[in-house]
Amino acid sequence: MPWLSPYSQPLTADQATHLLRRATFGPTPALTKQFTGLKPDAALKILLANQPAPPPPVDVSTTKTFVDLPFNLDMQGQHQSFFKNWWLGLMINEEPNVTEKLTLFWQNHFVSTYAVVPDARYLYRQLALIRQHGMSNFRQFVIDMTKDPAMLRYLDGRLNVAVKPQENYGRELQELFTIGLGGNYTEDDVKAATRVLTGWIDNGFRDVANAAITVTFRANQHDTTDKKFSAAYGGYTVKGRTGATAGDEELADMVDMILRQAETARFLVRKLYRFYVANDITPDVETNMIEPLAKILRDNKYEIKPVLNALFSSDHFYDEAVRGAIIRSPLELMIGTFKYFGLRAPESGTTTFNALGDYIRARSREQQMDVYEQTTVFGYRPYYDTGLDRIWISTNTLALRSLYTDQLVRGQIRPNGVTFSFDSVELIKTLSAPTDPVKIIEDLTKDLFAVPLIKSQKDFLVDQVLIPGLPRYEWENEWTGFLKNPTATRKTSVKTKLDNLLIFMFRMAEFQMS
Repeated sequence: MPWLSPYSQPLTADQATHLLRRATFGPTPALTKQFTGLKPDAALKILLANQPAPPPPVDVSTTKTFVDLPFNLDMQGQHQSFFKNWWLGLMINEEPNVTEKLTLFWQNHFVSTYAVVPDARYLYRQLALIRQHGMSNFRQFVIDMTKDPAMLRYLDGRLNVAVKPQENYGRELQELFTIGLGGNYTEDDVKAATRVLTGWIDNGFRDVANAAITVTFRANQHDTTDKKFSAAYGGYTVKGRTGATAGDEELADMVDMILRQAETARFLVRKLYRFYVANDITPDVETNMIEPLAKILRDNKYEIKPVLNALFSSDHFYDEAVRGAIIRSPLELMIGTFKYFGLRAPESGTTTFNALGDYIRARSREQQMDVYEQTTVFGYRPYYDTGLDRIWISTNTLALRSLYTDQLVRGQIRPNGVTFSFDSVELIKTLSAPTDPVKIIEDLTKDLFAVPLIKSQKDFLVDQVLIPGLPRYEWENEWTGFLKNPTATRKTSVKTKLDNLLIFMFRMAEFQMS
């Protein structure tokens, strides 16, 4: 399996940037420097290290958490915002680790939404479950998610009882969460799975008197008969059980049956590949990446971390052909740009923290990526199927992306009166040769773009954007003059040119790619 063979050379700066851009929400110059020269195995020890659970979201008005309190009807809208903004803050302030971006992947895999489950305490609990299992065992992940209070509400599992089966979760468990479409299960299998899942209910939803959120299996509402599955599952029968443990035992039996099917591992690996490597799965990719990665998943009893390790350390992952193969989602673009310039979310629970989260959520929602609010159980459409990542880009959303980066460069992002901006002059001072306009473009394009520019593009950036109509030596004269005598007027002149350059670069097609 040469495509999946471990890449064993020290990472170049370009490769380190590529790894950080894909595995996380994006690099910073300092992180690129830290990872340059590491071999992939050393880099992945950092990126795949288990992370502690973060402190819970905080109510700005009390500076205390609300997730362990009874539901507060008067504060329900604010608590929704605090929860979603808390998650965005974790993305912005992420460590060099896969956890935050992987959490986004899984939340979009096991979709629930606030619109259907309007209790932020439920969604906090679900996101904690996703964090717990994101790099661990998929079997246990599926079992626990099936009994998750938010999921029991989102897909109506709580309504599924022996005398009146509710098929939503029994269908989506197979179609979207495990084995996928394509003749891998039948309508009779949906019915059989639904019968296995009868009897579960959540407790505590929007309960203003009690804080506890629990799940109960009601044995008297469970279908105790045998459940025979179709030939797609080898005609397997989940034996009917009775008593308090019947629900857990039958659920585990059914999940094991689904995971025994080779297509289940392939289905999951394809989603990971499209999210992290490239949207288009060709026959060669299927043979050389999907099949061997699926085997790794099965051989490791559905542990997820070995698959991520093999993927991020493979020769194929570092092939230049896959750079730029993914269009950045709105959150990747906004948070990645924010991070690149060293900006961080303020302390959680502050008014400014919440205002920043509101701003980013609003911009993301305008670009069709509403946080924890997918419009269907399929998830954000660009992630759902091959080739659909292009949907992120339209005339409208491209203009909105540019508006965000324009505001960031110009210092116009001011939630709660606090400006989130960076100094382009200080940025250029960190580059290899600030006096050389050609080197400035070289350094910036390597940092900001996943794919290299051709010479004519670089020349245009120098001659028509940075110093339009001027000979190139004029930049060196102006820069050195500023350094020798850094008056406000001279800095404004230099900064205006640099800001215009960055604004133009952020509007380029290459900046939209990962």
